[in-house]
Amino acid sequence: MLIGDRIKQVKIILVVIAIIIAFSSLVVSHILIKDLSVEERNKMEVWSEAMRTFNNADDKADLSLVLKVLNGNNTIPVIVVDKNGAIQSYRNISVPESESDKYLHEKVNSFAQNNHKIRISLKSEINGISSYKADYIDVYYDDSLMLKRLATYPYVQLGVVLIFVLIAIFAVLSSKKAEQNRVWVGLSKETAHQLGTPISSLMAWVEILKSKYADDELISEMGNDVSRLQLIADRFSKIGSMPEPQPCELNTLLNNVIDYLSKRCSGKITFARDYLNIPITVKLNSSLFEWVIENLCKNAIDSMDGQGLIVISVKCNESKVLIDISDTGKGIAKSKYKAVFEPGYTTKKRGWGLGLSLAKRIVEDYHHGKIFVKRSELNKGSTFRIELKK
Repeated sequence: MLIGDRIKQVKIILVVIAIIIAFSSLVVSHILIKDLSVEERNKMEVWSEAMRTFNNADDKADLSLVLKVLNGNNTIPVIVVDKNGAIQSYRNISVPESESDKYLHEKVNSFAQNNHKIRISLKSEINGISSYKADYIDVYYDDSLMLKRLATYPYVQLGVVLIFVLIAIFAVLSSKKAEQNRVWVGLSKETAHQLGTPISSLMAWVEILKSKYADDELISEMGNDVSRLQLIADRFSKIGSMPEPQPCELNTLLNNVIDYLSKRCSGKITFARDYLNIPITVKLNSSLFEWVIENLCKNAIDSMDGQGLIVISVKCNESKVLIDISDTGKGIAKSKYKAVFEPGYTTKKRGWGLGLSLAKRIVEDYHHGKIFVKRSELNKGSTFRIELKK
């Protein structure tokens, strides 16, 4: 399984766990809030009954318990309204000094929309007969501050869970990336070290052959290949360090890569140059950046099965240098535009899938530029773009 696939699985698992925790929390909190809301409703019914008893009491009635119930409500906002809509009393509500009556009526309408209303029938005398139907008051109430806080708590908890998941994902990605970096740096430096001895030996043998066969062109080409091996070893040795970029003429660098590859690939591969007519100087580590161009060109050659056209173009705007490498190969599906730069991704039967990943690291980490698939069409070709600061 690829490292990228494992990281995706970890992220999916973390997200699923977060969703389960959040959903469970919301369900439990909803049940709790519903139970508390019913409890507050019961309290208000008791309070309303105490209010009815207080309004219907005569002069001889003992109202100590009733008053204790009425005064015991210190949390639930209450407004008492008579049958004509006039405010009789209110409790646990901060009322502004100006337009207090209007403010209270707005509160009454708000409470009524939530169905927080209890009607109390009052005793009245009609033709000497007591009746509880002729007169009444309405008690409007709102949820207590504690209940409102509990209602918002699940969303706060959900936010905390999401933050936890994001931190966990970031930690996993950081640890995986750090582990990959250590492996790559160790492998690169060890590769450079192992190549050093045979390359030195080959260089010595080439010099011996040159002294005996000075006019042989093949020996000269062998020398160029050995020098290329020395350059490759130098590139591997620089992985993990921060090489210092130097001013470099870009057109010359690109021409060196094209000249080297054109002699070592199929004669059916054609390279085309589309440069500006002026020298373009960019701060680069030339050996590493040549590696990027080589990788892109070799991938293009592989995608064309050894036959086709590679166009390297250079453009400039006010702040950037734009390098496009286009081919007439198999193309890339749009869904894979980002995946091609992930370590281990490859469509070849042989290969580690590290070329584009290393190219991305060299361009973005060492040269603070960008590399991406500009466009691609299946069975027609692809264009990779590199953006560098001027």
